[in-house]
Amino acid sequence: MAAPVDSPTTGSRVTGPVPWVAMYHSVGDCSDDPYRITVTPDRLEQQLSWLRRRGLRGVSMADLLAARARGEGRGLVGLTFDDGYADFVANALPLLARWDCGATLFVLPGRLGGDNAWDPLGPRKPLLTADGIRQAAAEGVEIGSHSLTHVDLTKADDATLKAEVTESRTRLEELLNSPVHGFCYPYGTIDARAMDAVREAGYTYACAIDPGDLNGPHALPRVHIGQNDTAVRLFLKYRLHRLRRRPVEGLA
Repeated sequence: MAAPVDSPTTGSRVTGPVPWVAMYHSVGDCSDDPYRITVTPDRLEQQLSWLRRRGLRGVSMADLLAARARGEGRGLVGLTFDDGYADFVANALPLLARWDCGATLFVLPGRLGGDNAWDPLGPRKPLLTADGIRQAAAEGVEIGSHSLTHVDLTKADDATLKAEVTESRTRLEELLNSPVHGFCYPYGTIDARAMDAVREAGYTYACAIDPGDLNGPHALPRVHIGQNDTAVRLFLKYRLHRLRRRPVEGLA
């Protein structure tokens, strides 16, 4: 478990409400989508419009956590896109700009220009090249690591775990010529060993799906957002998230 963060003034443990973080993957054709990882551009636009109508704004994880640390996080939600699909640049970026939203894109530097080979079912979806990742970053998207090649870190041996976590960060920082602060666990799976490896690799935060008993900035839960999430479902997911999740240790 991540070490608790002490308040500089009181010495007490700092905890804060769990952030609302939306988890997306691909933005494109969802007619063949066995894992429910795809939303159409039209659906994404409806979801971003819903956020803005409610006085909410989607931002990157880095911006969300920085705003919370300043006491200015009210009205902000995290938007994350896993895997680094090529359709992010073509379909998601224009919509994010239209609705004045930011996002974090978690990519796989060991599979640049490849496809989602880890998914045995469904269509092959192309992944961004190095140039595509640089383009997203140039347009204000935060780039984070989704590991090197998308393996389940809870089942990896020590050498593989270290390479997937550490080398992925090194490669991305070389590609972007800037620091990489965020990590996202492949498949959303997490255990204490994987979380410790991520923290020791120097990441500021890490996103999971349901971290179970693990807590802290390296075990942040997220809410899956899919094609079926219309306004009513989004409202329920937004309202129920904090009721179902514990406050996060180490976040104001």
